Amino acid sequence: MQKIDLKKELKHLYQPSAKVVVQVEVPAFRFLMVDGEGDPNTSKKYAEAVEALFSVSYTAKFMMKKGARGIDYAVMPLEGLWWSDDMSSFAADDRSKWKWTMMIMQPHLLEEAVVHAAIAEVKRKKALPALDSLRLESFTEGLCAQTLHIGPFSDEGPTIQRVHDFIGARSALAGKHHEVYLSDIRRADPAKWKTIIRQPME
Repeated sequence: MQKIDLKKELKHLYQPSAKVVVQVEVPAFRFLMVDGEGDPNTSKKYAEAVEALFSVSYTAKFMMKKGARGIDYAVMPLEGLWWSDDMSSFAADDRSKWKWTMMIMQPHLLEEAVVHAAIAEVKRKKALPALDSLRLESFTEGLCAQTLHIGPFSDEGPTIQRVHDFIGARSALAGKHHEVYLSDIRRADPAKWKTIIRQPME
């Protein structure tokens, strides 16, 4: 059986150090995505989006493992793009006005037909409202700066500022604030949560 571990293959993108901010080139990857808006801590649609993403990602993984090609892979972590139409409300942490795209990277060997079959299978078992909003899309980020934040999301401010300062000394910010959630926040101690902070740059 063929085994794929994208986090290991893409170590420079998914296992950064918390000690330094680094510049990386992020090529095109395919993601399952869901768009939404509102405070992630209180938004029902946010919770529904995350549940749909993981349900379909794991169903597709098991379909690939049981299929003729027998390919096994680790499901990638949840990622989020965050922004606001008025960036002053984003800076002021007014989460009710935040917009987001939540997403999970999919291996290039995963056929689109399997994704559609996985969505249909999840629909058969669960009535998840966000399933109809899921899409499989290629996303290219290009040149970015990133580092690892360790601790609760509420303490990210100084880490984000370090990334912005790194970019400001070299070029300018571009694109959307990007976070990669490496920890299972339902089980891990918030003081040990690991989140990649990534920001595209010109």
